[in-house]
Amino acid sequence: MDTKPLLFAIIGFLMGGLVVSIAATQLDEDNSASGAEMTMSQMSAGLTGKSGDDFDAAFLSAMIEHHEGAIEMAKLAGTRAEHQQIRKLAQEVIGAQEGEITQMKQWQQEWGYDDSGSSAGQHSE
Repeated sequence: MDTKPLLFAIIGFLMGGLVVSIAATQLDEDNSASGAEMTMSQMSAGLTGKSGDDFDAAFLSAMIEHHEGAIEMAKLAGTRAEHQQIRKLAQEVIGAQEGEITQMKQWQQEWGYDDSGSSAGQHSE
């Protein structure tokens, strides 16, 4: 019995699995935006132990990033979703989140917080 076809099939199968693994890893790295995007757990952990202005500054910074992510997702839903209800919700999310980002950035400026989430110590009311 000639085993070459079986051997080639097994090697092909293994090579295909390797290629898929490499591609999946690469896609995962590409979607992480070089580590710039934080998970919800990381955002919450960044607030641990903070209070007062330090908490407020970190909260605003994390929420702005979170809202920007929601807008990106909603834009995708607006063009790719099957159901009109999802596309409508996506537009509502974009409008609401953009308005909230504008408000939070205004507060950052008014309260002297830089955009990295730290307090500049110039809190005013």
